[in-house]
Amino acid sequence: MVSGGISQARLLPLRLLGLLGETMRAMIKRPPSLARLLDQMHNIGNRSLVFISVTLGFLGLISVYQGSIQAQKVLPDLSMVGATFINVMISEFGPTITALMIATRVGSGIAAELGAMVVTEQVEALKMTNTDPIEFVVVPRFIATVIMMFVMTVYGVLVAVLAGMVIADLRFQVNPSTFLSLGMTGWSDLCVGLIKCFAYGVAIPIIAADAGFHASGGSEGVGQATTRAVVNTLFAVIILDFIIAGGWYLL
Repeated sequence: MVSGGISQARLLPLRLLGLLGETMRAMIKRPPSLARLLDQMHNIGNRSLVFISVTLGFLGLISVYQGSIQAQKVLPDLSMVGATFINVMISEFGPTITALMIATRVGSGIAAELGAMVVTEQVEALKMTNTDPIEFVVVPRFIATVIMMFVMTVYGVLVAVLAGMVIADLRFQVNPSTFLSLGMTGWSDLCVGLIKCFAYGVAIPIIAADAGFHASGGSEGVGQATTRAVVNTLFAVIILDFIIAGGWYLL
């Protein structure tokens, strides 16, 4: 059992690359209709909106509050708190925390949907009707996740910044116009944030779809596939964050 698990873990990266290649091929060969794409984008937004709003809102409140308390001990004023916070949100917390939320909500949903289709033999039925399951099931979710990763990150950053601005104004008397400063944010910070958004948007649906396609054993297998998708997507987000941030700042 242990050796089998290790061998599966070794094969996972190759399997994911293969699924990504097949998804790209199917996407180029026959792009999904706009109606199906918009439906998937709507589903992803609905699943994530409240989750991201609450999480990023409280992150903004807590980060600015704790950061300002610590800054008061060493700085004469808090004029740079907003600029520093916005920089961190754009380059790090915004994309990564949003991706963790989407991985939890959307990744689990993709794995559960595909796992249920596998165990009820709907995927085999698609193949019998000469329909590519990757083209029919994975491609719309893949494109929608990539697009919505950018959209939800922008939304999450705005929520966090507004929440931070409110606490900075009410608790520390930092003027909103002073807080909303981009003085410490450059094009490199924006670029690294966008690269992370794209990488997360690609990784989450592919890893979740792979987990769903390898579900077996009825409803219990679907549950295991969903758990595996959540764990693997969260792990992938953390690893990608480390690789992209480290690689970018070493350049």
